[in-house]
Amino acid sequence: MELRLKFNEDEQNYDRYRPGYPDALMQDVIESFHAGTQSRIMEIGIGTGQATQPILDTGCDLTAVELGENLARFVRDKFKQAPRFQVILGDFMELELAENSWDGIYSATAFHWLPPEAALEKVLRLLKPQGCLALFWNHPYPNRLEDPSNRINREVYQQFCPSDQALKEFDETDLAVWKDRLIQAGFASVQTHWYRRVRTLNTEEYLGLLNTYSDHRALPEARRRAFEQEMALRLQATGGQIRIYDTLDLYLARKP
Repeated sequence: MELRLKFNEDEQNYDRYRPGYPDALMQDVIESFHAGTQSRIMEIGIGTGQATQPILDTGCDLTAVELGENLARFVRDKFKQAPRFQVILGDFMELELAENSWDGIYSATAFHWLPPEAALEKVLRLLKPQGCLALFWNHPYPNRLEDPSNRINREVYQQFCPSDQALKEFDETDLAVWKDRLIQAGFASVQTHWYRRVRTLNTEEYLGLLNTYSDHRALPEARRRAFEQEMALRLQATGGQIRIYDTLDLYLARKP
């Protein structure tokens, strides 16, 4: 099974434990879209809708594209009271969608599953002239060694999933990758923004969150269970809590 379909296995858990997005980030997206009752917006890879309600609240016409059948069913029910919301089930790259028809297109922590060059080329075709694309991601970092809860996290990972790869917290220098891709794809007025926050999760919440990650779900079941038992045991030393340091990056770009 493709890793990107792992999210489709447990939509209830995904909705419960995946975080939403800061109000400041969502407001920047809404303002860039000039979103309102006359707007036609598309969300690529809606998941369980962590970035959906603020867009719906503008009164726009929102179409979501979702690859996972269970996820699509879940969000149809979750947002069933929204009269101008619909879900299209399928792979964004394979769907036939109306070109030059969308005021705004956005994707929240999902666009990296698509081939970037071809996906950006398709988005350009779909957007109206001066239409806006918004791409954003959340980069959780529970690996600050000055934080005791993060040190425990790192030790448990090294025990069960050893790696020599150096860990790096997302920072401003990393913004260049998607900014350059957008410029090379032919977008104009490319802007980058970033945001920071700290979340404190109890053990149940943290293990629930880990089970929304495709690589964690892909571990052999016996090793995954042993990993989670050890993590829960070790986090007792911090009162059963872990702090996660999030960096969120937002890219805004217009079709010329």
